[in-house]
Amino acid sequence: MKRTALLKHLRRHGCFLKREGRSHSLWVNPRTGEMEAVPRHVEIPDRLARKICIGLSVGLPGG
Repeated sequence: MKRTALLKHLRRHGCFLKREGRSHSLWVNPRTGEMEAVPRHVEIPDRLARKICIGLSVGLPGG
């Protein structure tokens, strides 16, 4: 999955960027308080994208 598509999905579900790290960005879901690291690669493996979405409680992308 493209990183831009994942970030768009996270924003659509109310998540926001907390801070940028060296190789990852930290995203937060304000409703649950959950935080997940999103790697800064153009392409993110689908399995990792699902793990990030489940960790943030936003549902699966494309589904």
